Amino acid sequence: MTTVQEDLKLMRPCPELRDDFLAMCIEYVRQGNTWERGIFGEAQRDFARYLRRVDEIADGVNLPPGWVPQYTYWLVRSGRQIVAVSHFRPNLHERGLYEEGHIGYGTRPSQRGKGYATMLCRLTLLKARELGLRRVLITCDADNTASARVIERNGGQLENRVPSRETGKLKSRYWVELDELSPDF
Repeated sequence: MTTVQEDLKLMRPCPELRDDFLAMCIEYVRQGNTWERGIFGEAQRDFARYLRRVDEIADGVNLPPGWVPQYTYWLVRSGRQIVAVSHFRPNLHERGLYEEGHIGYGTRPSQRGKGYATMLCRLTLLKARELGLRRVLITCDADNTASARVIERNGGQLENRVPSRETGKLKSRYWVELDELSPDF
């Protein structure tokens, strides 16, 4: 893994990075990630509407049934390339307790193995602490060893593994105590 020692910034989605966001979505679609297709289609059709929708979801406006407010963050390198994306849900609901947790994240396929997920997770955890959370749940598929390492490097303590109520796949559930989290790596 390459050490992340670059000009990185955690930021909310913005119109200036539209083209790079769409390029990242194409990478996900080519890789076969179906969850990115919906995001990609919406952003490709009308990026301004996509940005408004991201803000609505953060504000808890027009949420689909069973959703909770969620903040989206981009980890941006050198002010121009999105290298990873996180979603932070300050409140958990039933699905969040077993499927999603407070934080979800993904690294752009072409940027994996460079430490960006670890950095993004840490910065998102620090945002959670700024908003007053003291403890955060992060989940991953039990067979996703890369994600498990990211969570563990950020102080995650495995609580248990439970079958997904949606897919039946085993999910690992980690808790991170934010009072113990250092901003440094």
